[in-house]
Amino acid sequence: MHSRVPLLVLLLSLLSAGFLQITSGDEQAQQVGVCYGTFADNQPSAQEAVALVQSVGIQRMRLYGPDHNALQSLRNNGVQVVLGVPNEQLQGVASSQDKANQWIQDNVKNYQDVNFRFIVVGNGITPYHDQTSQFAEFVLPAMQNIQNAINAFGLQNRMRVTTAVDQSEILRASYQPSQAEFREEAREFIDPIIQFLVKNNNTPFLVNLHPFFSFIHRKEEIPTEMEAQAHGQLRSARLDYATFRSSLTKVQDGPLTYTNVFDSMVDSIHSALEKAGGSSLNVVVSEVGWPTAGHYAANMDNSRTHNVGLMNHVRNYGTPKRPQNRVETYLFSLFDENKKDQEVDRHWGIFWNNKQAKYDINFQNQ
Repeated sequence: MHSRVPLLVLLLSLLSAGFLQITSGDEQAQQVGVCYGTFADNQPSAQEAVALVQSVGIQRMRLYGPDHNALQSLRNNGVQVVLGVPNEQLQGVASSQDKANQWIQDNVKNYQDVNFRFIVVGNGITPYHDQTSQFAEFVLPAMQNIQNAINAFGLQNRMRVTTAVDQSEILRASYQPSQAEFREEAREFIDPIIQFLVKNNNTPFLVNLHPFFSFIHRKEEIPTEMEAQAHGQLRSARLDYATFRSSLTKVQDGPLTYTNVFDSMVDSIHSALEKAGGSSLNVVVSEVGWPTAGHYAANMDNSRTHNVGLMNHVRNYGTPKRPQNRVETYLFSLFDENKKDQEVDRHWGIFWNNKQAKYDINFQNQ
């Protein structure tokens, strides 16, 4: 007769053997996703892109628009999908509930076996930016209509409706995260969006942020006086701070100590949200990366150091302001995009367009 193993002992043995994992909400957020930018004419097909994502263990994928070839390949494969409503489609969705319903029918309801995580209504829009200001008035009504459509189809428990803003555009520049706030000229735009998210079960606030541009444009979140902290190294202390290279390079903000600009930028958004009635919201970094060419600081070594360091950091740590909250993060981007205007903007891919990794980066064991 077989002896009966107590359930607790069995569970512990499975855990220790690695056959069973218990995942908390914070641990779930440690999974690092990837952005799938497609402004190119030389990339692999969408089917190949999705197959690559699966093969390397990436569990979350951001689509900037409803690519039906990609969505078809994402059916029943477990990858969580962040789907964008493109800026140029916002006016139609905002102006008509029927059009919003049709958008959800065509791109979400028809793909119910895709694991949607967020519907991101608009990307990088601010009311005073030359390239996006014409879309600003449509963001909130489009979010409302998309939420109504999701509710009407009974999908409200499967995905969340939000938008993605650019950290550099939406915040008034601030050296210390605790002093950050949304720009005054953005408040009429951003405050109602924050309240929409709060009222919709505290849906996360999505932010695109780029330490690379902060570094090359010498923005104040990477202080120029930091070079005095070089500690005898030949490399720039500002570059170390931007790329997770050294815990010796620090910025002090009251009782909080920052050893990388990523944490500083995320906490600046937390501070701004607190001042705008959004203290209950979590921040998701919907776009962050480092290019491999097009500028002296854009090279393989810096890209690898930043992206690998970023992944290790967000898997294991929160920010100084919210140390218990792992920051859900999406690396930009899966492939290079050769149709972008600026040379440096064409080289953000983690993979070459032949699907080979540019450098060792591990998406497994998250």
